[in-house]
Amino acid sequence: MKQFPLHFVFVFLITAFHWCSSCSGEIKNVVFILSDDHRYDFMGFMDESPKFLETPNLDRMAKGGAHLKNAFVTTSLCSPSRASILTGKYMHSHHVVDNQRPVPAGTRFFPEFLQSAGIQTALIGKWHMGHDNDEPRPGFDHWVSFKGQGEYFDPTLNINGQRKSFKGYNADVLADQAIQWIRRRDEKPFFLYLSFKAVHYPFLPATRHAAKYANEPINYPETMANSDENYQTQSRWIRDRRYSIHGIDHMETGAFDKDPVPSFDRLYHSYCEAVHSLDENIGRVLQQLEAKGLMDSTLILYMGDNGFALGEHGFYDKRDAFEESIRVPMLAYAPGNIRAGSTVPEMVQNIDVAATVLDALQVEKPKNVTFDGSSFWPLLQGKDIPWRDHILYEYHWEWNFPATPTLFAIRGERYKFIYYHGVWDHDGFYDLQTDPHERHNLINVPAYSDQINSMKSQLFAELAELGGLNIPVRPPAGERLGNRKLPR
Repeated sequence: MKQFPLHFVFVFLITAFHWCSSCSGEIKNVVFILSDDHRYDFMGFMDESPKFLETPNLDRMAKGGAHLKNAFVTTSLCSPSRASILTGKYMHSHHVVDNQRPVPAGTRFFPEFLQSAGIQTALIGKWHMGHDNDEPRPGFDHWVSFKGQGEYFDPTLNINGQRKSFKGYNADVLADQAIQWIRRRDEKPFFLYLSFKAVHYPFLPATRHAAKYANEPINYPETMANSDENYQTQSRWIRDRRYSIHGIDHMETGAFDKDPVPSFDRLYHSYCEAVHSLDENIGRVLQQLEAKGLMDSTLILYMGDNGFALGEHGFYDKRDAFEESIRVPMLAYAPGNIRAGSTVPEMVQNIDVAATVLDALQVEKPKNVTFDGSSFWPLLQGKDIPWRDHILYEYHWEWNFPATPTLFAIRGERYKFIYYHGVWDHDGFYDLQTDPHERHNLINVPAYSDQINSMKSQLFAELAELGGLNIPVRPPAGERLGNRKLPR
């Protein structure tokens, strides 16, 4: 056995004691900050981020807390993802399968369990489960929200049942509301669910940041080109989507048919400006928590509700099972409880948020309630616990946006298998280690047949066990955006 000098052992023990003692603070409050369509790599501290993108407050959270670098959603779509966060369940369990319809009656949200434990709860921002209803929902003592997607400027908010109009940028107004609530709340433990509209399409920044990055160079993704190399092994629907809603070639002919989508470069720059505007308001909330002396007793979680492609595979959207769609940014900040600058490599998902918040606040869920997810609070504290080695993903075809088929996927640490349902096409299989951009579909390579069959069997066995193989059919509702253009 290797022997260490006595002075080294002494220094190690002192360091370990210091870290353990710094972790002894009790978490009394949780602030959960949710953004919309913020992809996992568009944060300044990430190597893959555009060099010009400035996110000092998200960078601060990563530097002073933990970066959960492998965070995923179970469905990359606003309403299903938000329902998974609040229920701890997969889409097939909570039945919020699109953005058009409200949550089924009787659905339980985890903030209800916090209320029962005497914790104050507040929702401020985007709810977006049911387009036309901004009324207060169960689980929240304080409610500030708006209908559907809301407006980027001059929003009308429903504040505890009373509607009030505001001037200004949506994220500024929501941050103002959060700051006011933090200042005025009762002096007891609280949970704040702060849900920004930004950076959802059409990616509008605050006026003060408009065109901030307009002249910055764009590093176009290598899978964006309409080339044989990019599409010779991919499923046909992927190339077809280029010419339909959420496709690059649909966008670039917009001037001919009055399509409202701007040029790709402007879309990209506006996205970055909206991310910067979001980050600025996250900083304002952090400052208020500091001013109130709440940092040592508060866990701050940040995540996006789904990812977003910006040119990858010819897309500007989410829904599909590519990495840019299913991966999301996730940060955890709790000085004294989470080691500064730490990284959590395990694969966590939006279905884990409910269990994690309850765990951090030491609140038990009712015995008749089940979560599909698990608490990653021990992982944030640096503990070694059993954890999943793969994730499941599901998406159901939408009548409103028909370019993306129903699909199911299983993603491990190295390989990903994607099953496309209801289209005459071949499935997807990718080696994320050798091909991180998923440029080469290996589904028809004989050398991988055993791995493919194994993952396919595992995917369907687990979905069957979870009750995820019943695909619902919904009556068409809302606007249909399906005008596919012809390849040029």
